[in-house]
Amino acid sequence: MKLVTIVIIVGFILLYFIDSAFKLNPFNVEMLIHSGLRFLTGCLVFGIGVFYAHQIKLKYAVGLVLLLALADDIWDYTRDVNSFSFEVLLHSIYMLAWGALTGYLLMKQLTNEGRSPES
Repeated sequence: MKLVTIVIIVGFILLYFIDSAFKLNPFNVEMLIHSGLRFLTGCLVFGIGVFYAHQIKLKYAVGLVLLLALADDIWDYTRDVNSFSFEVLLHSIYMLAWGALTGYLLMKQLTNEGRSPES
């Protein structure tokens, strides 16, 4: 679990610098929803479903992620929230990548804990 903890801590540090560079406020409700949705989507769909378990093909996973992101953007548009900017797009890509790496390493770590060191 050390590696997963390191990835999460380094991810938060990089997230702080990314948000500072793009002048995004990560603690308002809209950004928390965006960040959480992108991170969990990256973790579950890409990290676990595609890269670890190989249960979802990459093109279907990309389509699913694009569909979820589009649905979130349409939901924001209907509430008059302007989240269509290049900075938010880069932030979303970072959150997807960080979630995918965390999900993959978490599943790898959990399956390796069940095995004995001799095998």
